[in-house]
Amino acid sequence: MSELVTGEAVALELRPARLPSRALAVLLDLVAAMAVYVAVTIVLVTSTASLDEAAQTALSIATFVLVLVGAPIAVETLSHGRSLGKMACGLRVVRDDGGPIRFRHALVRGLIAVIEILMTFGVVACIASFVSARGRRLGDVFAGTLVVRERIPVARTGFVPPPPPWLAGRFSGLDLSAVPDGLWLAVRQYLTRMQQLDPQVGSSMAERLASDLAERTGAPVPQGVPPAAYLAAVVQERQARESRRAFGSGSASSPASAADGPPAVYGAPAAYGPPAPAPAADVPPVVAPGAAAESSGGGDRPVESPEVPAGDRPGTGFVPPA
Repeated sequence: MSELVTGEAVALELRPARLPSRALAVLLDLVAAMAVYVAVTIVLVTSTASLDEAAQTALSIATFVLVLVGAPIAVETLSHGRSLGKMACGLRVVRDDGGPIRFRHALVRGLIAVIEILMTFGVVACIASFVSARGRRLGDVFAGTLVVRERIPVARTGFVPPPPPWLAGRFSGLDLSAVPDGLWLAVRQYLTRMQQLDPQVGSSMAERLASDLAERTGAPVPQGVPPAAYLAAVVQERQARESRRAFGSGSASSPASAADGPPAVYGAPAAYGPPAPAPAADVPPVVAPGAAAESSGGGDRPVESPEVPAGDRPGTGFVPPA
C-alpha cells in the first residue's frame, strides 16, 4: 500500500496495481484498439482504392496514429483514467496526489506508450514496473501518474466492544441530541481499533474524544470512569435509544443491562484487557444539567439502574489503553 500526503495534509492510502493486472488491462486495450484499427483499415482500403500509393500510405499512417495512439489518449482523458481494459480489471490512472488525470497526463502516457509498449512489445514497460517501488512504467514516471486498484476487498467491520456492566444505565439521562454524526463516527472508529493503536496515542485519543463528547452532552465525564469506558457506555446508550425508537420500548430493550450483561454480538468484554476495580456502589447515574428532577406532584425523573453491591459485581475486564 502506498501512503500519499496531499497539499491539505490529508494522508491517502492508494493500492498500486500489480503487474499482472496491468498487463491484462493493456492486453484488453490493445485487442480492442487492433479490432477497431482492422475495421477502419478495411473500410479505407475499399473506399480509397482509386487513390495513388502515396495517399494510401498517408491514410494508413494517419489511421494508425489516430486509432492506436489518439483513441487511448481520448478515452483516458474523457473517462478520467479508466480505459476499457482498466474498467474490466478494476484499475484507474490517477495523479501522484490521488487526483484525476487531465489531458496532459494522458497525452504523455500515450506518447511514451508507443515506445515502451507498441515498439518494444511491452518489454521496457515490464522492466520499469519491476524496478519501480509502486509499479510505475516510464509513462507514469514522466506524466506524474499512478495506476491504482479501485476494487478493493471489503474489510470485515469490527464490532464496538461493550462497556463494563457496572456502567449500564448510568448515562440514561444524557442529552445526546447535540452530538454530531462525525463525532459518533470518530468514537466508533476508535473503539473498534483501540487495541491496534499505540498505548500512548490511544490514551490521548480517548481523552480527547471523551472531552468532546462531554462538551456536547453538557455533562462532565464521571470521576473514576476511564475515558474509553465512558465512550463505550455512551455509544451503547445511543444504540439502546435507537433500538427503542425503531422497535418500541416494549419490543426492544437496551443492548445491555446490569442483569443480562453485554450482548454476544459486540464481542467479549476481555477486549478491554485485564479486570479493573469497579466504582463505589453509591455513585448516582449521570444526568445532564437542567434535567427534570422529581417534583412533589410526582413528576418524571431520570431512570436509574438498579444498584448492585460492589462485592456482587462481576469482573468487567475493562482497562483502557495505558
